Amino acid sequence: MDEMKMTASDRAERYMDRYGNSILRMAYSYLHNMADAEDILQETLIRVIDADPEFEGENHEKAYLLRTAANLAKNRIEYNKRRESDELNEELAAESREDLTFLWEAVKKLQTKSAEVLHLFYQEGYQTAEIAQILGRKESTVRSDLRRARERLKTVLKEEYDFGEI
Repeated sequence: MDEMKMTASDRAERYMDRYGNSILRMAYSYLHNMADAEDILQETLIRVIDADPEFEGENHEKAYLLRTAANLAKNRIEYNKRRESDELNEELAAESREDLTFLWEAVKKLQTKSAEVLHLFYQEGYQTAEIAQILGRKESTVRSDLRRARERLKTVLKEEYDFGEI
């Protein structure tokens, strides 16, 4: 069938027949979870069908599909990490919300710049590179801000909550 006359369904079927196993294996190699790998396979096909790129040949086509799958798998890894972190935070919050309230009250007493890096790092689970991107700062600046924020938080906890040596 002529490439130009193929429907989206025909292209999806063709990609699945030619590259489905390769995409699934690649996604699984990243995720170590068959359900997530199958989701990545499906999302890869959807993305490629939607983009409808022009390929220079079969090798380019395969590379494009595998690169798309790899990127989606990496995104899923980050999503899963955040979801696990959120679930853990929810469990901790449910178990000891009152126990941690004093800590976030102490954070609120810090300058905005300090509070935001602590919140993004500990509460939201972002890495310093991600925080730098979010806040439009250099990563080294974010690391310095985080270090200073921790020191200020220690001081507040010692003074306000009689924590002594932390």
